[in-house]
Parts: sequence; structure tokens; C-alpha cells
Amino acid sequence: MMIWYVFPAFFLSLLLALLVGYWMIPQLARLKFGQVVRDDGPSTHLGKKGTPTMGGLIFLVPSLLLTLAGALAGTSDLLPTVALLTLVTGFALVGLTDDALKVVFKRSLGLKARHKLAGQFLVVAVSGLLFYLSGHDTAVTLPFTRLSWDLGIFYWAFFAVLAVGFGNGVNFTDGVDGLAGSTVFIALLSYVVIGVISGSEPVLLASAVLAAAVLGFLFYNRHPARVFMGDVGSLALGGALAGLAVMSKTELYLLVLGAVFVFEAFSSTLQVIYFKMTKGKRFFRMAPFHHHLEVSGWSERHVLWAFVLAAVLCSIIGLTGFWSQVAAVR
Repeated sequence: MMIWYVFPAFFLSLLLALLVGYWMIPQLARLKFGQVVRDDGPSTHLGKKGTPTMGGLIFLVPSLLLTLAGALAGTSDLLPTVALLTLVTGFALVGLTDDALKVVFKRSLGLKARHKLAGQFLVVAVSGLLFYLSGHDTAVTLPFTRLSWDLGIFYWAFFAVLAVGFGNGVNFTDGVDGLAGSTVFIALLSYVVIGVISGSEPVLLASAVLAAAVLGFLFYNRHPARVFMGDVGSLALGGALAGLAVMSKTELYLLVLGAVFVFEAFSSTLQVIYFKMTKGKRFFRMAPFHHHLEVSGWSERHVLWAFVLAAVLCSIIGLTGFWSQVAAVR
């Protein structure tokens, strides 16, 4: 497996993200594309109001261009990579529309939930069609075992739920300086390892350049954040994780590697269900869970490190299981 190109691509992606961020953040500030802060959120977040958002473009621009360039140069399979890029770009456009409605047209709630979900499912349908045309395997493997089963046509419904679920899971996690970026970065590094172990050049290249670009973004997003990724970034990152899982045939392993995002989405869902069932009572002091910790007195720094450690642990568990599975097959 030729991986010589991954190292320069990684550092080029990192450099481009830093340069894009250096140029873009002042432009976003000049255009007054500032973050909208919830009045009922943690009081410590009130000072973030007006901080430039839509910063996800900082890591999307270089990573998408370099991944596409690698595919066109023949260093990776073209059609699966195009399917991945379609998923990421499509989710980014849905998020960009939501962000634009909030900061440009001053609609505080952005897209209505049903419209946002409809857009995401439409993107998944197009991406899924491209994966199907590439001859994608519809079997899934149970983590930590050698058991697998072919879902057939139901695989594509599973793919839709996985992609939309993780897109929104990362979106829920994006609420503390550096939180979503750091946890996704760890998950992306896991896919770099999976790309090496499995010998999948498309997975290796895409995850490496996106991880590098996210690292460049974190330089500006670390506390106190100079820019936020916005929905354009968080939805795209969740879609990227789902796409990489599909490409590498680790769909169910993603539930382990990305357990942080699963739990964040679960905490928000549980809060809504409990609130409706009890007619106004709350299960958590605030959802998603990282806000519950903040309202309970945790500092942003402590929340960040707790989630980072959890993400690292999940990655170690997931990669250990994947390695043992691959070794058993070989």
C-alpha cells in the first residue's frame, strides 16, 4: 500500500486550514456573521455572543479539495470517494443554509427541524445511490466478533439513519469551545489507523486530510474561541464520520468510536421525551449533556477534557476490537 502521499497531504491540509482561518475570521467578523447564543443556556456563554461562526469552512475547503484531488490523481477509488464528498458537502450546505438564516437573515431558530432533516435525507439518498453504483457491500459486521449479516436493501435505510444520526450527534456536541472539533479529531485519527490496518487508501487519505484540517481549525477554536464551526461544520463532520464508516465497512464500530456523539444525541432525545411525558419536568438540568455539566458548575475546560478522555477511551476500545477482528480473519 502506497501511503507516501498521505504525509505531505496531511501537512498541506493543516497549513491550508491555518491560512484559510487567518483570512476568513476577520471577514466573518467584518460581515457581522456572529454566533447566536441561547438566552436559556449557561450564563458563561453570554460572552460568546457575536463571535464569528460558519468557521467550518476553514476545514472543509482544504480537506474537500485535497480529497478530491487525491481521487482524481488515482491515489484512491473515485466513485466511493465522490459518494463521501457528496455526503459531506451536502450536509455542509444544509448547515450553511441553517447558519445563514440565523446570522444573515436574523431567524434565530434557523431552518425548521423538519426542513433540516428533509435536506439531510435527500443528501443521503444521493450519496447512497453513488455507493450503490460503486458495488458497495451491504453486509454489516457485529463489533468484537466475526459475525456478519447482509441487510440487503435495508442497508440503505440503515445508512440513512447512521448518517443523519451522526450529523446531528456532532451538531449537538458543538456547544463548548473546542469540544466538537477535538472529539471528531480523535475519531478521525481512529479512521486513519483503520485505513492503514485495512489497506484502504480512500479511507486513509480522506480521514488524514480532514483530521489535519480540523486540527488547523482547533487552533482558532480553542478556548477562548475566535470562531465557531457552525452547523456548516458540525453536520459535515458527522456526515464524514458516517461516510468513512461505510467506506471502511465499520458501520457498527462507529457506534463505539463515536460513542460520545451517540450519547450527546441520546441525552437530548431523552430530555425531550421526559419533558413531554412529565409535562414540564427535566431529566437533565440542561441538554445536551455537556450543558448539564456546565450548569452543574463544571468549567468549559473540565467539560472539554472529560469528553476528550472519553473519546480517546472509545477509540482505543473500538480500534482494539477492529484490530483483533482483522487479525482473526487474516
